[in-house]
This record gives sequence, C-alpha cells and structure tokens, in this order.
Amino acid sequence: PSGCGKSTFLRTLNRMHETVPGAWIDGRVLLDGEDIYARDVSPIRLRRRVGMVFQKPTPFPFMSIAENVAAGLRMDRSLSRSRIAELVEQSLRRAALWDEVKDRLGASAMGLSGGQQQRLCLARSIAPEPEVILLDEPTASLDPQGTQRIEELVFELKREFTIVIVTHNMQQAARVSDTTTFFYLGMMVEHGETKQVFTAPREEQTEAYITGRFG
Repeated sequence: PSGCGKSTFLRTLNRMHETVPGAWIDGRVLLDGEDIYARDVSPIRLRRRVGMVFQKPTPFPFMSIAENVAAGLRMDRSLSRSRIAELVEQSLRRAALWDEVKDRLGASAMGLSGGQQQRLCLARSIAPEPEVILLDEPTASLDPQGTQRIEELVFELKREFTIVIVTHNMQQAARVSDTTTFFYLGMMVEHGETKQVFTAPREEQTEAYITGRFG
C-alpha cells in the first residue's frame, strides 16, 4: 500500500536517500559483493551502476532530447562526440523512442508527452549501461497507453538489466515481475516468486492485502 516504505527502500539501493536532509541508514547493501555504503564508494559513480527513474517524469528542462540522454555519458571524458551520439541513438532505440524523436533530437525535452518523457528518462538511465535500474512507480502519472508501453519495455530490458520496480498496483506487479516483495508499515513482510506470492502467500498480512481485506 501507499506510505509503507517502498520508495524509501528503493532510494537506499543507490544512495538517493542521502539527498534528503537528515536521512540515514543502518546496515549494508551489497552489489557484486561490495557494500555500496563503504567509505571508498563514490555515490555519483554508484548511480551510474544503479540508475533510477522516478514516479513523475524528470527530464532536464533546459536540455534537448539528445542532451538529456547524454547527460550521464558526458561524465566519461574518454567518450568522443561520435561515440556519445551512437550511444544516444542506441539508448533511445532500447527505450522504444527513437522513431518518435529522431527528427527533433535538438528540440526541448519538455515538448514531449508524459509517456514520451518517461521513456526519455528511461533512455537516460540505461545510457551508461548500469547493472541495475530502479523504477519508482514509473507509470503512476501515465495514461493506460503510456503504462502499457513502459511495461512492454520492462519485459524487454529485464533481459539485459536487473530491474527493481515499486508499484502499489497489484495487477501491474503480477504482470511484470518475476519475484515480488510485499511491504507493510515499513516492514518487508514477504518475498518470493510472483506466482507463489499471489496464489499461495505464506504470510497472513500478504493474503489479507491481496484478497482486498485492507489497503
């Protein structure tokens, strides 16, 4: 349900919660066996390995469509302009947006529709080739058609990336996920294969939520 800590948990996976004054964490998060909270781990470099797309589309307003996708790539000074242009096109294709914007790459990203902006943010996130993509209710502000496009992309991209998606839409969770975790009041109640969680939950709270007894 809303307000149970899903987004807060998601933000700890790439240290985005550190941008909130007073936020803190106790414990470790391991990525490839390395604690991302170790002193020698740069949060900026980490976020290239663990990208994030937010609930509301967040294109950079003063950048063009191409510049938005290239934003993270420009941190790598070894990339030539031609290589960046190749990666921009590649990322837009993977986000199923290239055919819609290829003739206006220099135009403002703010001229895109909401669904297109969200796919642009997804293209920006995958451009640096992260290991993990975090999706924080990425379809909450989209219409049904935009939602379907994002869900189709998740199916395609999960072949290449580990994807962690937060949603309080149970039907969406059942459609797009391989494993499901149920959070309630800040606690992780249950985790398992999606089919098992939805058809034979082990915890009473999970069953009560899925069957509509609360929430």
